[in-house]
Amino acid sequence: MQISGLSAVVTGGASGLGAGTARELTEAGAKVAIFDLNMEMGEALADEIGGLAVECDVADEDSAVAAFAKAREAHGPARILVNCAGIGPAAKTVSRGQPHPYAQFAKVIGVNLIGTFNCIRLAAADMAGLDPLTDGERGVIVNTASVAAWDGQIGQAAYAASKGGIVGMTLPVARDLANLGVRVCTIAPGLFDTPLLHSLPDNVKEALAASVPFPSRFGTPAEYARLARHVVENAMLNGETIRIDGAIRMAPR
Repeated sequence: MQISGLSAVVTGGASGLGAGTARELTEAGAKVAIFDLNMEMGEALADEIGGLAVECDVADEDSAVAAFAKAREAHGPARILVNCAGIGPAAKTVSRGQPHPYAQFAKVIGVNLIGTFNCIRLAAADMAGLDPLTDGERGVIVNTASVAAWDGQIGQAAYAASKGGIVGMTLPVARDLANLGVRVCTIAPGLFDTPLLHSLPDNVKEALAASVPFPSRFGTPAEYARLARHVVENAMLNGETIRIDGAIRMAPR
């Protein structure tokens, strides 16, 4: 799919992987709508790239419906959706004799997994009504999982479950949408320089970066974004989850 002139939605687009993707798609000529709850950062980025910032809670049906309507009004129906919105609070299944907080587990699943599918279903319904482009394509959806889907660490039960769910639904959703000409892929990043890591002490971040076999550093949002762009542009990528991780396999802790 040639990106120039197309409409795109990036969830969690105000920072981290989403912000990198919003910049990359804009550079490729897309009209980008940034969905996020942080409107201060979202509007700042939208001003920078000439895009649109839309307040959106991906886990809330009404909020997402309204956000897609606003983006559609401004840019037309999106042919590209990149789902980057996510959260990652940590808690053990049992800690100091207390069970994992139920509400915390439900929130992680709600934002990361249900929120991803919520945006998939809404974007795909719009894409289904568009005229096909080259190769019969109507749209492309790129989701964000994590290496935690396979290598979840201690305290990552909720996060790993949410990301494993995204990996698990990638192929069936791609099959669901194949007759509509809509492709679906997922990217599973390893250790990337995003706000999820910024709260860690410097010595912990240094040790984590050194644990990546090669290159022994954190990935950058721009590197994720270039892969997302390639997925959009390469028509044979469909139904697949791609790890981008420097060959890391996470230890238990």
